[in-house]
Amino acid sequence: MSRFLFVVPPLVGHVNPTVGVAAELAARGHRVAWVCPDPELVGRLAGPGALVFGCAGAVRGERPAELRGPEALKFLWEWYLLPLAEAMAPGVRAAAREFRPDVVVADQQAFAGAFTAERLGLPWATSATTSAEFTDPLAGLPKVREWVDERLAALRTSLGAPSGATDPRFSPHLVLAFSAAELAGPAEGVRWVGPSIGARPEASGFPWEWLDPGRATVLVSLGTVNADAGGRFLDVCRTAMRERADRVQALIVDPGGALGAAGDDKDVLVVPSVPQLALLERGLDAVVCHAGHNTVCEALWHGVPLVVAPIRDDQPVVAGQVVDAGAGVRVRFGRVTASRLGAALDAVLHEPEYRAAADRIGSALRAAGGAPAAADHLDALARESG
Repeated sequence: MSRFLFVVPPLVGHVNPTVGVAAELAARGHRVAWVCPDPELVGRLAGPGALVFGCAGAVRGERPAELRGPEALKFLWEWYLLPLAEAMAPGVRAAAREFRPDVVVADQQAFAGAFTAERLGLPWATSATTSAEFTDPLAGLPKVREWVDERLAALRTSLGAPSGATDPRFSPHLVLAFSAAELAGPAEGVRWVGPSIGARPEASGFPWEWLDPGRATVLVSLGTVNADAGGRFLDVCRTAMRERADRVQALIVDPGGALGAAGDDKDVLVVPSVPQLALLERGLDAVVCHAGHNTVCEALWHGVPLVVAPIRDDQPVVAGQVVDAGAGVRVRFGRVTASRLGAALDAVLHEPEYRAAADRIGSALRAAGGAPAAADHLDALARESG
């Protein structure tokens, strides 16, 4: 039996992929624990039996909705990722000393996990919940790269081993990426495991009886952290869907209430959240999204084509992967019209090459092995280090 300590930021998209991996490790008889600034979030996603150590966390700065490109990336680092590492580090060190893990599994954006493992001499694995870092998102931005490198070096000095050389985004022991080379492209030293599709606690009360089997079903979702930016886009989607109500029904996820009260609508269902995996398993015909990594990979795992409208961060990179694979159409988040969005939706619904490409990528994602494959790699790392 080995002990695995998962260090994750308080973000649904970063916790969810590790839930299935942790469950697989636990089913094999290993001990699993978590460190997160939001223990309630981990408990909700991983189940009430999860052992979670709390720690301090940084306040996520409110980025202006119009912020894009290098400015948005710098804001993310300066106002969230770097302060998060400093805030989490004492709690991560305390959890490691109490739980005594054999392996630390550090999210690629939870730098405190990597630096703490280095400081304590523990083997550690990177949990990469997006493939964007493997494509060098700072290429062509030398000033931003220099700025990031300087700040990581300062963090390494204060949080890591005195003589360490750790890049907290890439473990020298093991890098697990929840995608596949067929979608993301080759990357040296990366273990591609595909999305971690496993049982997740789902909120009850979804109106399954609303679904009409005689029409195509389309899911529209911008993830859990884009409520401030999504009002206009969701309204455009609603208009485009209503124009196709004779053949399309839409589920629009609107956690921030940007569209107002849902009302009684047989063509467009507006809800704050949906059981996404259950809907994909039941059968969706298309997904319209912001090109969030988890949503894209889960949709393609099920062979569902996409309309992608990236907003910022890793999303343009992931959207490019979808388009390059032939599994979807890209539209401009801030400028798309109902006509343009409708045309993109019609293409992925009715032109068979998009579904064929989604099926092809889905086959590759499933073949990568998912949570069991990730657990195999972590098992091997624990044995090698023991």
